Amino acid sequence: MNKIFVSFATALIIITFSTGCSSNSKKYITKFEDLKEGVSIGAMTGSTGEALAKVKFPETDVKSFDDVMDAIAALKSNQIDAVISGFPQAFNVTKFNSDLTYLEQPVDTEYTSVAIRKGNGELLTDINEIIEELTNNGTFKDMKRRWFKTDFGPYEKADIKLPTEGKVLKVGTSATREPFCFVDENGDYTGHDGEFAKRIGAKLGRPVEFVDMKFSALIPALASGKIDLIVTGMTATEERAKSVNFSKSYFRNSQMIITKKPTGEKSEGLNLQSLDDLKTKRIAVISGTTHDSFIQHNYPDAIAMQYKGPSDVLLALRSGKVDAAVYTTQAMGELLKEDSNLMIFGDTLFAVPVGMGFNKNDDELREEYNKFFKEIQSNGVYDDIIDRWINKAESEMPVIENPENNGTLTVGIVGDKGLPFTTVKDNEVIGFDIEIPARFAASLGKKLVLADMDFGSLIASAAAKKIDMISCTVMITEERKKQIDFSVPYMNLGASMIVLKQNVAGYAETQNDNDSQPEKSFFEGVAESFYSNIILENRYVLILEGLRTTIVISVLSILFGSILGGVICLLRMSHQKVCYVFAKIYISILRGTPVLVLLMIIFYVVFASVDIDPVFVAVIAFGLNFAAYVSEMYRTGIESIDRGQTEAGIAMGFTKVKTFVYIILPQAARRILPVYNGEIISLVKMTSIVGYIAVQDLTKASDIIRSRTFDAFFPLIMVAVLYFLISWLLLLLLEYIERRTNPKYKLRRG
Repeated sequence: MNKIFVSFATALIIITFSTGCSSNSKKYITKFEDLKEGVSIGAMTGSTGEALAKVKFPETDVKSFDDVMDAIAALKSNQIDAVISGFPQAFNVTKFNSDLTYLEQPVDTEYTSVAIRKGNGELLTDINEIIEELTNNGTFKDMKRRWFKTDFGPYEKADIKLPTEGKVLKVGTSATREPFCFVDENGDYTGHDGEFAKRIGAKLGRPVEFVDMKFSALIPALASGKIDLIVTGMTATEERAKSVNFSKSYFRNSQMIITKKPTGEKSEGLNLQSLDDLKTKRIAVISGTTHDSFIQHNYPDAIAMQYKGPSDVLLALRSGKVDAAVYTTQAMGELLKEDSNLMIFGDTLFAVPVGMGFNKNDDELREEYNKFFKEIQSNGVYDDIIDRWINKAESEMPVIENPENNGTLTVGIVGDKGLPFTTVKDNEVIGFDIEIPARFAASLGKKLVLADMDFGSLIASAAAKKIDMISCTVMITEERKKQIDFSVPYMNLGASMIVLKQNVAGYAETQNDNDSQPEKSFFEGVAESFYSNIILENRYVLILEGLRTTIVISVLSILFGSILGGVICLLRMSHQKVCYVFAKIYISILRGTPVLVLLMIIFYVVFASVDIDPVFVAVIAFGLNFAAYVSEMYRTGIESIDRGQTEAGIAMGFTKVKTFVYIILPQAARRILPVYNGEIISLVKMTSIVGYIAVQDLTKASDIIRSRTFDAFFPLIMVAVLYFLISWLLLLLLEYIERRTNPKYKLRRG
């Protein structure tokens, strides 16, 4: 057992290292002309991209995958040279994988529709009317704006009230296709098509039940009546129209080619020479700031990547998710001191006066602040604050006496803005934006209460009187004046572009050892992957639920298959020809039929008209398959016992049944246990295919996580480890049983 564990651990380490350190593919695809003989393209099974690749690029080798992330994993490990996929998936995959890109020219344009079972004309008519209504009132346009966005921030979800009673509308989906349809951190099916499906349910007055399965299994499920319709970014094609009916189109999509960036592109940088070179690049900004508006107006061809806060912006820049970021000029000193790989690029973009923000109906508090500010300006306190926090870059808060006998002053801040404005030191928020309101609260005798929130929430909170004032160097603009009032300006705040030094032209020739950015160690990479795939958004819950389902299916299948296998063995050894022939046919068919095919037949054919739990179907399918194998194990073990044992038992006065139970069975069990153990392990691993019938097992959970994190390898390795642990624990249990039934072991203990 120790050897097995060491071998597995060694293999796992080799896989992990190879996935993280694999070299780039030798075939770099930069244009359609590169897709020729000798090039392999990955596509999702049954997708229009698969068919399109075979027609558009006939010389290439088109390889099929169950899920787009499987194809991406093959691309990243150099098993294939490119992947064809819809634009939303292509955009998200490349957004989360800086070593991948997609060709700007689309392979083809296609139209996405809802699929409805043939013969259900009434539902088809209803859905066409809903699509027409949502198109005319601008709902689809708004949905596209909210779901197909370029930034990493949270999605803006619509609040759709669904009925809880009535005939359930079963919606087939493949929930690994963000932003079309995916499972969010709360376990809710969401996305553009997730929302659309809920809108259909609301319009029809029916509760919605999502049935998540492999994309290639959706049409068979619809045709067999397991689901009522398919809403998952499916393109209406003539071939598919032979099996199902399609609604009007509700989304225009494009098929794109995803490929690896050439080796030099990542290491040589962007070769930036001026700010004009960033006009078509990815620029990070904080959502809702004047930085965001500036990029939208002055860099219309750039992709503005919107983030919630400064830490997210800097993380995206450092990790290569964006090419540049707009940052507050006055905060650059501390930032560049902390990270020598960053630099200010170009001149200051703009400078805008900043002030404290107040609710429009709170003129009294605003006037009191203006009076306070004029006082600290005249007595030199304000100059001292500027000198300490901004000029000298100090990081110590002074002691401010405050009687705190006159209520509270709630001030909205952004706690991770960074020095000199706000940061956390020794579990205390400090900085320029903290000292001024602290002194103001002391002048009023009020207790200072800090409300740390996202920048985009500050103005709304002040307008709704959730906070008394904003202290976050808020730039004064005409648009913001419509929502809140501002104090007198207390400084002009600049904005500058910040980039990685390696992306600036000529930097490679001038860099020194101190400027080089150290590569992440193996353990740092594992830690980062662990956080994003397990901890972030409580994704471990998906893994735990999938693990529970896998264990339930495995255990019940083993019990059912073991009992049924005994019955089949009894029939196989019967002297009745009918029983013997039936058992032999059963064993031949079940052992000769792939488990996946058996699973699909039972779910889509045998129980086609029955509303049955897919987990129960999985237990039946795996149990039937397991029984065919173990029945032959039982028979072989029983027949290996010398007939003299049976005769001796009968001679001693035992009945045939008692002879079998007390003499034959214990000896046969010891002989079949080693083989039986191996079959159990095979069964556990086979359960990984249950995603085809909409069961969210361990493997399906990893697919969902990969669809969110776009990490091609870590979820797979994690699932491999969990399957190994399940198998290992089962082996320990079975080996314990084997030892307990072995007379030699009992003698040694005695």
